[in-house]
Amino acid sequence: MDRVNTTGVRATARIRARGDGRGGTSLPVLASDGPLALRRTRGSGGEAHVLLVGAMSGPLGGDHFTVRADAEPGARLRVGSAAATLALPGQHGGEARHDVRLTVADGAELHWLPEQLICARGCELRMSTEADLAPGARLVLREEQVLGRVGEQPGGLAGRLTLRIAGRTVLDQELACGAGAPGGWDGPAVLAGHRAAGQLLVAHPRFAEHPVAARALSETTVVLPLAGPAVLVTAVAPDALLLRRELDAALELLTTVSA
Repeated sequence: MDRVNTTGVRATARIRARGDGRGGTSLPVLASDGPLALRRTRGSGGEAHVLLVGAMSGPLGGDHFTVRADAEPGARLRVGSAAATLALPGQHGGEARHDVRLTVADGAELHWLPEQLICARGCELRMSTEADLAPGARLVLREEQVLGRVGEQPGGLAGRLTLRIAGRTVLDQELACGAGAPGGWDGPAVLAGHRAAGQLLVAHPRFAEHPVAARALSETTVVLPLAGPAVLVTAVAPDALLLRRELDAALELLTTVSA
């Protein structure tokens, strides 16, 4: 970990998982520093489980956090977080960055399921998530953003989500909302007055044989098939609890299709 002009912290967490040749998953790399800490927890079957802890302390203004997870051949990896991440303005303010970089090899599987990201009043957060998949890779990725704590005006959030399969970009979308975002982010075409937004991204080779049709699962949740094969679910809700319910219902539906 190194400090940047004494006003921000750079921290990186790295996970590398690979099949152990006996039906399980080993973790040859599990490294983190600063406010980021990784802990292996008890897995199930051949799946390795990792928790990211300590992220609730930031990022603060000026910080730059990066998390990298690589699922190599034969790996089954599930990554979550111990608590919600709270983005705060910090003593010196300024923009904070939170980057996630994921790679999944042919035949490997990665579930990226962190808790919510809360953008507190006064924060300026830029986050990006990039996932690079081999043709036979499997991915379940969930992201949830909450604008402000209870009764609080939202901070500023600019987020980008990118998915590449076999080197081809099949999704590249951006969302800017909260303080400092272009006008209209709270209107009917974007959040429609809601304060929680989420994305569920599922990639599975079986979707090539059993494509998922575009549909609305509710008034605020939409399923959109992507090329690749992959499926994107977007949802908005009044709060984090209702958002999670919407995304969980969507995941159950997509899991049935890909089983």
